[in-house]
Amino acid sequence: MLLYACTIFTSAFLLFLVQPVIAKQILPWFGGSAAVWTTCLVFFQVALLAGYAYSDVTTRKLKPRAQVILHLALLAASLAVLPIVADASWKPAGDEDPGARILGLLSITIGLPYFLLATTGPLVQAWFARTFPSGTVYRLFALSNLASMLALISYPFAFETWVTTATQAYGWSAGYGLFALLCGASAIYSLRRSGAPAAASTATATVQDDAPAPGRFNLVLWLALPAMGSWLLLAITNHITQNIASIPFLWLAPLTLYLLTFILCFESDGWYRRSLMLGPLAVILGFCAWGLQSSDVTLEIKVAIPLYLIGLFIGCMFFHGELAKMRPAPRYLTLFYLMVSLGGALGGLFVGLIAPRIFPTYYELGLGFVLTAILAAVTLRKMPFFVWIVAVAMAGVCGYFWNQQIEQLKEDTRVMTRNFYGTLRTKDTGPETSEDAVRRLIHGVILHGEQYLKPERRVEPTTYYGPDSGVALAIRNAHPDNQRVGVIGLGTGTLAVWGKPGDTYRFYDINPQVIEVAQSEFTYLQDSKAKIETSLGDARLNLEREAPQNFDVLVVDAFSSDSIPVHLITREAMAVYQKHVKPGGAVVFHVTNRFLKLAPVVKQIADNLGLHAALIVDDAEETSFSKTDWVIVTRDQSLLENEAIAQKTSEFAEIPGLRLWTDDFNNLFQILK
Repeated sequence: MLLYACTIFTSAFLLFLVQPVIAKQILPWFGGSAAVWTTCLVFFQVALLAGYAYSDVTTRKLKPRAQVILHLALLAASLAVLPIVADASWKPAGDEDPGARILGLLSITIGLPYFLLATTGPLVQAWFARTFPSGTVYRLFALSNLASMLALISYPFAFETWVTTATQAYGWSAGYGLFALLCGASAIYSLRRSGAPAAASTATATVQDDAPAPGRFNLVLWLALPAMGSWLLLAITNHITQNIASIPFLWLAPLTLYLLTFILCFESDGWYRRSLMLGPLAVILGFCAWGLQSSDVTLEIKVAIPLYLIGLFIGCMFFHGELAKMRPAPRYLTLFYLMVSLGGALGGLFVGLIAPRIFPTYYELGLGFVLTAILAAVTLRKMPFFVWIVAVAMAGVCGYFWNQQIEQLKEDTRVMTRNFYGTLRTKDTGPETSEDAVRRLIHGVILHGEQYLKPERRVEPTTYYGPDSGVALAIRNAHPDNQRVGVIGLGTGTLAVWGKPGDTYRFYDINPQVIEVAQSEFTYLQDSKAKIETSLGDARLNLEREAPQNFDVLVVDAFSSDSIPVHLITREAMAVYQKHVKPGGAVVFHVTNRFLKLAPVVKQIADNLGLHAALIVDDAEETSFSKTDWVIVTRDQSLLENEAIAQKTSEFAEIPGLRLWTDDFNNLFQILK
């Protein structure tokens, strides 16, 4: 029993630890987008399905000896792909489908080891049931989910905080070697014990063998319940990380709660009571659906994040509690796990790959609430009539608010488009004749720039780029004639208003739809007096490939309340920027952020490389511009001594124990506000 438990615990721990380990390796290559994590989850769910299918087929079709020999051979082959270090050849050039590239990268880098880890739960439980027919096999399933949750909890607080990315990969690979030994030992032990007599458990075994096969309705629910659990997991993860607060470690919170519901529901029947769950489920679904069309909820993170995490927990308690009530005899164990993993994969595939291609914005969460209520009505159809009516009413309430969300977005939206990097939409605040009416570009719920609609005001700077902002001061005081200015992050192209005849402004953006919208919905680029260039792709990767651009100013404008692309704010990134900046030029970082103190990170990198840095805080209290924080980094101290810049310079905050950010180490917890 102990050998099986250790094998399952180790495999489950590694199975979920590898998810943030590999995601952090490849995150910088794809712009730091939260969609990278969602795409990784889709891969993990599909690989889990493949592992469960393998377990089911080999258990039913192969004799024990043949099954063990095959599995030992695959374990040996999987060791050949270690360590799990992503190959740099997978870095995108800028014009590929990032989702497909991520899936291919993961398949090559961790495909076989992950597949074998995925087989372990159902396979070892099947070996256990064969060796100990009277054992409590489903407790091993709860144990595996406990190990998975511990891996996710420990990663941000232990591994990420103290261990470099490369060491994480090599350490995980060593752990996988230990798993291979444990799994091989379990396989051999099960083979030797499978022929041993077990007189004490003969009666139990007979009952299990005679257990009726699951009916068609059970099979459908085995599929539908985990599908909706996976659906809500990915949809809520997308919602809270792209529309509420783009804090990368929030990616792990929903997955941890999702696994906790599996643990509670399969560890014991006492944790889930259907009669006690329907009321909270109805209430939380209603509030969550209402919150989708209420900006008061979405923009208030202290309300929104707990609301949707609680909604996910209660929803998954219902899905997994009902699933646990339907678990079959061990004879049908591998089929059960196969259907569960198939359902999870289908839910993940829809939210992760299909929804971004068929919905113009994040409609899948509202639809998920409606389907959850409908599934509750179907599942509880044999309950008392008033219970069924409550379930039907839930579907109606969720459907109403989902429709309200759709109508609200349509009402004040000019253009709405969506791709791997999220949803972009433009909206006007008034007619063109209004003095203060503007057109806004919004990513999720984050403002990415605006422009006055009145023709004579279209060349005025707005939002973060006013005349007293750090970026404007740097541009106006660094080599004023025939400037070359690079900008990482296009937005609406507002910075182009500072261009003069003879200047060149080169904008870098990873999202092709941003470039399209900036050119079609806004006129900053067309109206600029400077020559305008655009470069599609991850800015750092493009700059690494390009010859020196000789920028007078290079603006790094990718951190304002969005997913934090940490690869743009490391020591190695700064070295790349310096290659492209003239000796007397400057790199200017936009560090305005609701959640993170980024300015001290930039200051520490500048100090490490012998550069000078100044923090420019523009409170903009008496103007229409936004409050902004910019850090100017330069080799030329005299630039920072310029009177216009010096009088706006502020002190950097101190963060005790802050470690230098590099490509191999960065820790967002240390810089939380």
